[in-house]
Amino acid sequence: MEYDPLLHPYPSQRMTHYSRKGMVATSQALAAQAGLTVLQRGGNAIDAAVATAACLAVVEPTSNGIGSDAFALVWTEGRLHGLNSSGPAPAGISIDALNQAGHREMPRFGPIPVNVPGAPGAWAALTKRFGRLPLTEVLRPAIEYAEEGYPLSPVLARAWNGAYNRYRDVLKGDEFQAWFDTFAPGGSPPDTGQMWRSPDHARTLASIAQTGADSFYRGELAERIDRLFRECGGYLRGEDLDAFEPLWVEPIKVNYRGYDVWEIPPNGQGLVALIALNILHGFDFPTRDTLETCHRQIEATKLAFIDGLKYITDPDQMKVAVEDLLSPAYAEQRRREMGERALYPEPGHPPKGGTVYLATADGEGNMVSFIQSNYMGFGSGLVVPGTGISLQNRGHNFSLDPDHDNCLAPGKRTYHTIIPGFLTRDDRPIGPFGVMGGFMQPQGHVQVMMNAIDFNLNPQAALDAPRWQWVQDRTVRVEPDFPQHLVDSLVRRGHDVEYAVSSGGFGRGQIIWKDEEGVLAGGTEPRTDGAVAAW
Repeated sequence: MEYDPLLHPYPSQRMTHYSRKGMVATSQALAAQAGLTVLQRGGNAIDAAVATAACLAVVEPTSNGIGSDAFALVWTEGRLHGLNSSGPAPAGISIDALNQAGHREMPRFGPIPVNVPGAPGAWAALTKRFGRLPLTEVLRPAIEYAEEGYPLSPVLARAWNGAYNRYRDVLKGDEFQAWFDTFAPGGSPPDTGQMWRSPDHARTLASIAQTGADSFYRGELAERIDRLFRECGGYLRGEDLDAFEPLWVEPIKVNYRGYDVWEIPPNGQGLVALIALNILHGFDFPTRDTLETCHRQIEATKLAFIDGLKYITDPDQMKVAVEDLLSPAYAEQRRREMGERALYPEPGHPPKGGTVYLATADGEGNMVSFIQSNYMGFGSGLVVPGTGISLQNRGHNFSLDPDHDNCLAPGKRTYHTIIPGFLTRDDRPIGPFGVMGGFMQPQGHVQVMMNAIDFNLNPQAALDAPRWQWVQDRTVRVEPDFPQHLVDSLVRRGHDVEYAVSSGGFGRGQIIWKDEEGVLAGGTEPRTDGAVAAW
């Protein structure tokens, strides 16, 4: 059945947005408008994506920052391009060094879990290869918001206050003082409607714009980062920054009911969503809200997830090939393991052979699926003094077990949770999609894709529909408005179902689809302060 975005909306108070010349969808209205402004100034969808991403580092610092990592899928010049801008572990770190320092697992906060930040490199690489405007023009909206300030939106304020209360209890060393100086000036975090500004962010973004991010990896900013880690006992050095380059990669896909669903290859966890869809492709799903649909979605996703957690790591060090995990034979093997009862998932044996998301499109056919993140909200809790650079803690996902596929090693990229998605049909772009939110992301991709393809929901309806989240073993968490009859039926099938107290942990997504006449249809997440800016 050909996808028709006008059909079958899920009950919702939001409507799908339509436009022709351009569209930006993301979790903050100010950032969406910044991207649209760049489009209207003559930029293309790539320029708009970078403008929106940089702006999000200012207007949603609870989820990302200048010290984030980033991934992108870019449709331009008639094909899809992939960018992996996740940074590796420092050259001087090792399992032995951490064991000798008394660590038996990777710390959550502080300098140790900080890998090389990739977001500034992604901004520069994207605009240099595919953009139309200079980076100084593209980053101008973000710089202006940092200089002049902006009032906090409600979901942002709630996350900011929650992070402050948590960090106040756990961030005790002097190295964390710059975080409090930057994000809790005067001793308290800003609240809904209150203004926040950061001249440090503005100066740093201006430096990145003027140097094409060179100052971040080889100049003054790199020197400041190096100095911080030498002073606080971390491992990241200027040499690690200088050696970093974003990687242009070939996206991976599976065909699901005539549509190609695309993801970034490992070290990202997009592979999990593709494994699950490959398994589910062998079933028919005539109706969305039924026991069989929900049970099979959960079972396929948990099998895919347990494989991802076992095998995904730096692509140069994976012990199992992506094509083997996505082979029809392996999908059938895993499908046969699914039955009437909830499984306790185990990794298979294939035959050998807190994040922000945004989507942009322009009237010329360019489309971008972009995601960047610190991890766990504000990340490591470290801010480079005088710069506004809040640093990610992506190294927390490394294992200190030397036998684990994703064990820590110098210069290695870790298993990464952030994943952009893209949909095509018969080599024609349908458009970008994504659902941010840690390990919820591939689960959100599966549910949103099935909502669109199997159940013909329009972009907004596909995002609005209630979600579930597999947690571990047989435990599944559902949103407060998840149908009670499905919960009761899942329990009888052996699932341990928990109702969540809010929808905060079920991901925050955006979608832009394009029809054959070039009309854009966009949806934004009801679980955040999302917005679609259209032209």
